[in-house]
Amino acid sequence: MSSVRSDPIHRIHPEPVDHFDRLPDSLLLLVFNRIGDVKALGRCCVVSRRFHSLVPQVENVVVRVDCVISDDDCSPSSSSSDKSRAAAPFFNLVRLVFGGIVKPLQALGQFLGPKRPTLNDTLNTPSSSSLSVGSGGGDDGEMDQGGVTHHSPTQVLRNFNEIRFLRIELPSGELGIDDGVLLKWRADFGSTLDNCVILGAAAVINNVHLQVSEYGSDGFCMNNNVTSGSNIGNGDDNGSIPESFYTNGGLKLRVVWTISSLIAASARHYLLQPIIAEHKTLDSLVLTDADGQGVLCMNRDQLEELRVKPLSASSASKRTQVPALNMRLWYASHLELPNGIVLKGATLVAIRPSEQSASKKEISDASWLSAAFEEPYGTAAKMLVKRRTYCLEMNSF
Repeated sequence: MSSVRSDPIHRIHPEPVDHFDRLPDSLLLLVFNRIGDVKALGRCCVVSRRFHSLVPQVENVVVRVDCVISDDDCSPSSSSSDKSRAAAPFFNLVRLVFGGIVKPLQALGQFLGPKRPTLNDTLNTPSSSSLSVGSGGGDDGEMDQGGVTHHSPTQVLRNFNEIRFLRIELPSGELGIDDGVLLKWRADFGSTLDNCVILGAAAVINNVHLQVSEYGSDGFCMNNNVTSGSNIGNGDDNGSIPESFYTNGGLKLRVVWTISSLIAASARHYLLQPIIAEHKTLDSLVLTDADGQGVLCMNRDQLEELRVKPLSASSASKRTQVPALNMRLWYASHLELPNGIVLKGATLVAIRPSEQSASKKEISDASWLSAAFEEPYGTAAKMLVKRRTYCLEMNSF
């Protein structure tokens, strides 16, 4: 009896075994790479010392921006007239801020640790970056009136040592367009613009009366007179632009779409340079938005090109200078897609720098153009590129 009483408590009730500790590091890294989201990884890194040591080795990282704050909003001396001017398109680059995540990012602040002097400290100056991430504490960032500390994505990503695939998602597209208007673009950059594809339409209509039987096995319409006798696909007009297009503002609108998309793309590219300079392991970088309006892509070769060949910055604003361009344009006043969507005033613009046009693959290559967009808009690009081609040129800006 006395011997039972002398037994230690831990022999009767042994401490539970944490089976998670039995998992190898490689399996945990696989899980973390599936998570990807930088906020969730920030929470994971404070769970245990082991997690804290593994999170920096994650290769696949996704940074989602929740709200946008303009530079003027961060300046106490800004006047009301300045703020009204900032509302104009492209008047001022915005500061991107992670908002509404103050408490969760308190843990992420611990993960970031003390600020380290790196190459990025030289590049990430107020004149070279407008990106910032809000957290609930820490002294490394910039404090706003609400007591939220803002950290740039460069700071948030600093302790990730092995990033290979990085995706940054903005809360919305930069281009303010009317309801019902379609505008999508994709741009590839190295040290400067490599190519850009823009797809726009004055209106998008869902045609609920479309019958599947009217289409062939390849998904394209076999009857060019479906719905009000409109010409679609390779119709009788072969994509010719009517005279009214030049007089009713149609051409002017397409020029605005093109320039606006190029400015948005070059601004995004400019803001990425501190991240690219610091993370040498990157194989792919994508900067997109939640609206799916624009996508900027860079592969490993393009990332390395930017590191060894500094970009040319526009003297007028914080963006990469756009070189002289050759453009090809395709137009359809009425384009009906196999899924029943109708694009009114559909326009496809393919863009390459003038100096590359002779050496690069033909810009009219349908596979390159259609791959720029998800369906059904990839099909729209395939249909448009078969129509009459219009060539344009644009000077550097």
